[in-house]
Amino acid sequence: MNGNDRAGEFGPIYLPALQRIRDLWLELEPLVDETAYDDVVAPTELQISLSDGLGDAENARLDIQWSELGMYSFHYVDSNDVNWRFDRHPNTHSPEIHFHPPPEATTTDAEPSCIDVTEASLVTRAIHAMWRTAYEDDALDRLNSSSNPP
Repeated sequence: MNGNDRAGEFGPIYLPALQRIRDLWLELEPLVDETAYDDVVAPTELQISLSDGLGDAENARLDIQWSELGMYSFHYVDSNDVNWRFDRHPNTHSPEIHFHPPPEATTTDAEPSCIDVTEASLVTRAIHAMWRTAYEDDALDRLNSSSNPP
């Protein structure tokens, strides 16, 4: 996760939210290969490995952070180096809730997110639903195109 584009406080990582997010991905997505935390003692990031990716990517990973302040980052990267990111954090480049589109998810390309909900389970369901639609339709432009998901 690239925290360099954050301005203001993100807050400490909230492990119960990461656990809920992990459980939801395991329940909703058959392509989940494994889940892990970056550090077993003091986790700061949940990593979800997928056995397939968007387009012709052979695999993918989501790196997820969720803070006690309700700030988050869902960063997707796959075997073809396609990146995209749904974020909520204070910054100087976009609205607090925003989307960094593929293929590079650069800070300067941030656009408003179509996600209006802020609760961890609902944000997770929204991101999963859009990822699944983009995956099934083989269409990256479906990632930030729903009307107030989930």
